[in-house]
Amino acid sequence: MNIIEIIEKKRDGYALSHEEIKFFVDGVTDGSIPDYQISSLLMAIVLNSMDDAETASLTYEMAHSGHVQDLSMISGLKADKHSTGGVGDKTSLVCVPVAAACGVPVAKLSGRGLGHTGGTIDKLESIPGFSADVSMSDFIDTVNKIGLCIASSTAELAPADKKLYALRDVTGTVQSIPLIASSIMSKKIATGSDCIVLDVKTGSGAFMKTKADAESLASAMIKAGEAAGKKVSAIISDMNVPLGKNIGNSLEVIEAIDALKGTYDKHFFDTCIKLSSEMVSLSLNIEKSDAEKKCVDALLSGKALSKFEDMIRAQGGNSDVVNDYSLFKQPLYTYEYKAKKSGVVTGIDALACGKASCLLGAGRLTKTSPIDMSAGIKLNVSLGDIVSKGDILAYLYSDKSDISDSLNILNSAYTFEKG
Repeated sequence: MNIIEIIEKKRDGYALSHEEIKFFVDGVTDGSIPDYQISSLLMAIVLNSMDDAETASLTYEMAHSGHVQDLSMISGLKADKHSTGGVGDKTSLVCVPVAAACGVPVAKLSGRGLGHTGGTIDKLESIPGFSADVSMSDFIDTVNKIGLCIASSTAELAPADKKLYALRDVTGTVQSIPLIASSIMSKKIATGSDCIVLDVKTGSGAFMKTKADAESLASAMIKAGEAAGKKVSAIISDMNVPLGKNIGNSLEVIEAIDALKGTYDKHFFDTCIKLSSEMVSLSLNIEKSDAEKKCVDALLSGKALSKFEDMIRAQGGNSDVVNDYSLFKQPLYTYEYKAKKSGVVTGIDALACGKASCLLGAGRLTKTSPIDMSAGIKLNVSLGDIVSKGDILAYLYSDKSDISDSLNILNSAYTFEKG
């Protein structure tokens, strides 16, 4: 067996065997297959795709290319959730404590972000003192004690995926559902949870622009996860407009806390309840309707908020932020973005809002870019609102004195019809 024969086989449209895929992943991991041959096979996969068995094999081998976390010391079926990414997507900050308040053990390993805003870890680290760098023994102990923990992923998880992901990004081979599905699911399988809930975004601010593509990706990920022995479900959620009102790290934590207190944007609340219900249903093996009732009660009763406070304290953070938002880093400048015309708001483009927020300092343009935890955007109107020229559409927060680039982007974000 050699890599040239494998490349030629996939180039000619044939399915690869599990042994051939294992040979490939092993070569990626140990460096015995050079980048140009890896890239050649990736392009062949993009052009000829992979069937469900191939995708499952690639997922399994990438998950086992490094350390696979053993969470057996935590009783019960551990649940995790993953979002394919979006603008203002802070659902984990609500779903995790809601599920934990319902009795689901949540041992979540998350990452930092690249792009519009930070990842879940960046957002949590906007809380003064909060540390996501938790040893695995402390990670397990924390879940056993309080029912939840969100910590940073380690370099040992799915190293083959990290190399493939970097190559795909520079070789025009990102757009492949089997490659996307195996990349996401290999990391989820390696983190060790028994139940995986997927939030597959679709729309202008999402990676999957059409609902059909989102459904295809969801199906591929479910099949790959189930082939590895996991319980998996998915929802398709809208990302044509930002999720919730706040975009930016501390701003999104504040909105999540408000939701846990019972004050929420309906789109954001509905998405959180759907995801939490899936987590509870899979882990506790109950009907989704019963799971939804438990989730709504956990949120509206304040039990989920208490779990969130427990997690902050357990990870060294100042839980007083729950009642005092001034403890978050404050921006140097606050700007008002005003309507240039009157009418009914018919569109708020998620991608444009995300780009504008990133330029304010809320996201990373490169992996090493620093993040301004206080930067971001707070939307002041919703779809269907009637506005007059000069009304405030959004507040922008930044340490930058010149935000003209962000303002120019927002000029294309809003659409109106005559009221």
